[in-house]
This record gives sequence, C-alpha cells and structure tokens, in this order.
Amino acid sequence: MIVRGGTIVTARGVERADIAIADGRIVEVGANLDESGTEIDAKGLHAFPGGIDSHVHLNEPGRTEWEDIAHGTAALAAGGYTAFVDMPLNNLPVTTTVDAFDLKLAAMRRWAKIDYGLWGGLVPGNLDQLAPLVERGAMGFKAFMCPSGIDEFPACDERTLREGMDRIAELDSILLVHAEDPSQLGEPKGPTARDFIESRPWQAELSAIQDVITLSRETGCRLHIVHVSTVRGTAMIQDAQLRGIDVSGETCPHYLLYADDDLERLGGIGKCAPPFRSAGNRDDLMAMVAAGEVEIVVSDHSPSTLDLKQGDDFRKIWGGIACCQSTRQLLLAQANLDLNVIAAVTSSNISRRFRLPRKGDIAPGFDADLWIVDLGHDDVVRREDLLYRNRLTAHEGQRIRGRTIKTLVRGGEPGRGELIRPSASS
Repeated sequence: MIVRGGTIVTARGVERADIAIADGRIVEVGANLDESGTEIDAKGLHAFPGGIDSHVHLNEPGRTEWEDIAHGTAALAAGGYTAFVDMPLNNLPVTTTVDAFDLKLAAMRRWAKIDYGLWGGLVPGNLDQLAPLVERGAMGFKAFMCPSGIDEFPACDERTLREGMDRIAELDSILLVHAEDPSQLGEPKGPTARDFIESRPWQAELSAIQDVITLSRETGCRLHIVHVSTVRGTAMIQDAQLRGIDVSGETCPHYLLYADDDLERLGGIGKCAPPFRSAGNRDDLMAMVAAGEVEIVVSDHSPSTLDLKQGDDFRKIWGGIACCQSTRQLLLAQANLDLNVIAAVTSSNISRRFRLPRKGDIAPGFDADLWIVDLGHDDVVRREDLLYRNRLTAHEGQRIRGRTIKTLVRGGEPGRGELIRPSASS
C-alpha cells in the first residue's frame, strides 16, 4: 500500500511525502516513492501518526451502560486514534487482580476495534498481584491519593504507596497517580457548582504532587501524574525532571478550554476531579502546551449515563467528562498549537513515555498507524456525530478542526485490536 502525496506531520516537523506500507508496517517514507500496490490518494490531506490515548475509561465488564469497548473504540478511531490504554476502575471487577485482568482482556479481544493496553490498579492489599499483572501484560499501575469515587477502588495510604512504588520499581514498571491531597479536600458546603470547586482547591493538587514526587525520588519508581489541572503542578513536574527524578505529567482538553466560571454554565456535564481552575490558569496551561512544556494531552474519557450527570445537587452528580472522539480536533482548532506539537502530545510522547513498541511515529519499522485528515474542514462538536454509548460531552458546540478521511491500524481499517505490551527499558 502507498499513501501518496500527503503532508506528513510528526513530532519532528511537517513534510510532503509518500508512505509505503507492507505487512502492517511502514517500510519507506519519502517523496515520489517508486512502489506498486494499492494507493490511497492523500493529496491535499495531512497524515498524523495514529493517536494514542493513555487515559480512557471504557467500563467493560461491569458498567457497560456507561460505556462499552465497541462504542468507545469506534469513537477513538473516528477521532484519529489507533491505540489506547484502559484505566483499571469504573469497570467491575476493578483491575487489581490477575483474574479481573483476564476478564477485561477477554472483553478487549472480542470488541476492541483498535490496539489496546491495560493499566492495573494499586490499592491497599493487592501488593502480591503486582508482579503477576506485569507478567500478564499490564502497562503499569494506577493509584489514587484520595477517594476515587468507586468503593471497590480505595485510595492508597502513604505506606501502600511507598511499598507499592518499591515493588513497581523492582518490576521496571510505572505508577500513574491521581494527585489530590485528601487532607486538603472537604465536603462541599452546599449543592452548587461553586461549592464543589471550593471543596477541591488547587493547593490539594500541589501538595499531593510534591508528596508523590518525593516518594518517587526515594523509591526510584517511574511516576506519571494524571490530569494535571494547574500551571504550578506542571512546573513542579518540570522542576523534578531537572533534578533527575523520573516523573512525567499529562493534562486534558477540558483544563485547556474551560475555567471555573464555565462549570456553572455547563452544569453536571462538566463536573470532573480535579475541577476546572481559573481563566488565567487555563490560558497559561494552554501556552505551556504550545511551548512544548506539557508532554502529554489525553482525554480522560470518563462517561456515564445521562441520569448520573443531572440534578440540582452537585454533590450527587458523577464526575467525569466524555471526550475521546474529539481530543485531536479540539486541539487542532487552537490557533496557537503547531501541528508537530499536536502530533507529539497525542502520540509520540505517549509512546516514548510508556514504552509502546513501534507506535507513535511515521518512520520505517513503525506500525502503519495513521490518521489521514482534511484540515480544511472546520465545524463544532455535535451530539449526533458522537459514537459513545451515551452521546454526552461537555464539549458540545465547541469549535473543532479536521475531518477524518481514514484511520489505519497496522495498515488496515479499524476492526480487531491487539494487546500492546510495554517494551523493556533500553
């Protein structure tokens, strides 16, 4: 197969070239390739490396009325994603044991339309499961420093975190952390959106990030902070990296597009944790993404049924935003984000950080995972275009750019994904 005449976008830059594909891999990239085979005419179009969303909740098995693998992976493919890593909570049973991992893996093998990895969970009492989960293929582990909202997935105390990080370091794996200090969180004083925001202050995020970075330094455990909502939190991660600590972080489109005042307008559909921050923080965080100072942007796709997102009492509303179909198009609509930056934060940086073999680049030897997109198309997020099990998103009406022409997974149409196992450290 030849993808002919498109403009290729990678983290390295933008160039006009052909892409030759054989046996699901890219074999050559260059101008006017003299190759025979099926041709995809990409003239006037752009080709990005397939997106990788490392923070997705597809909730199967157990809570498939919220989201399921078939709908979620169809949505990801429609948005230019060719791989994802599924979180270990929201599904039932939670993925904290080998038996639960095997149940989720069986569901993925049956329904996933694109390639997938699975995070395991670190919770009190499951330290003996960490090594077997790595052997099964777990990409790493997720832990909460505060209540997760799911009773079956309790938060880690400091002892569990420290002992877990010691073992994860020995296993050469990685820990992902929801970083909010429970001692600085409180019950909302009332039922409003403002009460909810004030109950989860930005200081709680900074305190937790500082504490877990210290544990990373002391244990030698690779660390990743999920859904960082603040500029200060991102700066703390950068400072730790300069001190030689193996830590990274991510943010999400909703922290780049919305501020605390927007939550009152959006209502329950915009509730998430951590909550939206100030308008100044939002704008500065977007500027950090544009400058390449934020390594990873993921969806944190955490959908639910409509009834769980409605009501007059914010304390009772489920916290989570559905987003995975629109992430790349939302970023493309931001005039200050260069194309190569979007390729980096949605694909190649994720592949490198989580050691995903042959993913995240358009180069010989890599899987032929491609998003071929018409960047001349501008639109807004429309509910009727969403492929989620429940067509709900805080981004409805938000500007997007880019129309998906074709998504290729290992050179073919999305249809049957394969398990991705992390490669060993070099």
